[in-house]
Amino acid sequence: MRKKLLFVINTLGHAGAETALLELLRRLSPEEYEIYLYVLMGQGEMARELPAYVKLLNTRYDDSSVLSGEGKRRLQGKVLRALFSRGTFLRLAPYMAAQFFGMLRNGRILPDKLLWRAMSDGGERFDMHFDLAVAYLEGGATYYVADHVDAQHRAAFVHVDYVRAGYTRALDRGCYLKYDRIFAVSDEVKKAFLGVYPECGEATDVFHNILDAEAIRRKAGSGEGFKDGYDGMRILSVGRLTAQKAFEVSIQAMKLLKERGERVRWYVLGDGDQRRTLEEQVRRLGLEEDFLMPGAVDNPYPYMAQADIYVHASRFEGKSIAIQEAQILGKAILVSDCSGNREQVTDGVDGRMCELTPEGICGGIIELLHDTEKRACFGRAAAERNTGNEEELGKLLSIIA
Repeated sequence: MRKKLLFVINTLGHAGAETALLELLRRLSPEEYEIYLYVLMGQGEMARELPAYVKLLNTRYDDSSVLSGEGKRRLQGKVLRALFSRGTFLRLAPYMAAQFFGMLRNGRILPDKLLWRAMSDGGERFDMHFDLAVAYLEGGATYYVADHVDAQHRAAFVHVDYVRAGYTRALDRGCYLKYDRIFAVSDEVKKAFLGVYPECGEATDVFHNILDAEAIRRKAGSGEGFKDGYDGMRILSVGRLTAQKAFEVSIQAMKLLKERGERVRWYVLGDGDQRRTLEEQVRRLGLEEDFLMPGAVDNPYPYMAQADIYVHASRFEGKSIAIQEAQILGKAILVSDCSGNREQVTDGVDGRMCELTPEGICGGIIELLHDTEKRACFGRAAAERNTGNEEELGKLLSIIA
């Protein structure tokens, strides 16, 4: 008899964790497992890429982007419905008030963290028993699997620096203690998580993202990529337009590059809640033709392949899928010196590391712009370093072996 596996994720839009989940699902055998997926927010365009044998449990699903204006409005409606279903708001009011004032004392209000518990409690219920239920993302998905899923075993994935992302034991209500295994996507993510949950040490392991390197290379050659006719040097970044990614610092770095006479154009593929703020900064600095944000694309790989430098200058990371993809495509990479990035790029060997300042980013880019051999050397080393990590799947399936 096939064993039943359930995966739960918050949304299924274009982002790193979602990409990694899809690849993991593709590696599972439908002959051995019945595979189910529940998307807590019931939205995201990447559902179109699910393998045919994965059964989507949502009774209603919206495959629109979670980052578009219309998509955000739909998400807001779902949050409101969850808050007022099953008496969720009244039941959670003391919890939400306590967490809000705790965030206020720390000077950092994170509305999404406050609402994940409501989304979990307001989610659909399924009269099914699973051999293994997997919470593939922090917050709502993790709360949902811990509290509302009937499963013989439970596993949770942690993709971010837990403390830097704003999670606490009080916010979680200690839910990770209900899990048989916790998988962190990097050593630094594991260390940060165990700083909050030290008693989970024996249950916590590192699970590296699974990627299909051959498919990435194939897709890189199957699309058009840049179509603006620009013949100078190109910089590329891929990521959501959020505070974590620090694109306002990259825009300032682009201003410095322009002032120093560098002939270069910077492109960012992604969308997010900071778009308007960043676009206003670009206009204010007169960079409309120099720092371009065309939005998220289904296939970013032709752009990566055609770019001269890939830059990932963020405040913190878990393990960036975008960096791994750029490495697979043999790109010269510049990253900020932060958690996550330090584990993925060795400074001076397969990329360059810089301070997260306009001057630091600008200096790193100029060094690579003017050294063709260094770019080629870093690219070759990056391509040799990165693997698809196919062996990782056994760590998850061993729970129910």
